[in-house]
Amino acid sequence: MEKFGMHSQTEQLHARHIGTGNADTTKHQWLTNQHRDTLAHYVADYSMATFISIVEGESIVRTKFNMLQRMRQPCGPPPAQTKEDN
Repeated sequence: MEKFGMHSQTEQLHARHIGTGNADTTKHQWLTNQHRDTLAHYVADYSMATFISIVEGESIVRTKFNMLQRMRQPCGPPPAQTKEDN
């Protein structure tokens, strides 16, 4: 495969799937994407949401709501940027 074709495919992959990251992706951004993907899977999978709700002792709807709330900042606030990062 030629060099430019591979680069074009990589750009298309990054445009389609934001969570794939690139060379400029920070550790916090990568972890946030991983946690959001995991939480989205738990919310979408009824049996997994049922299992988690039984373990937590909450209703299924409350469990899904809590997971959706955690998707805002699953790893906490982003770290402060320094002048070197800009």
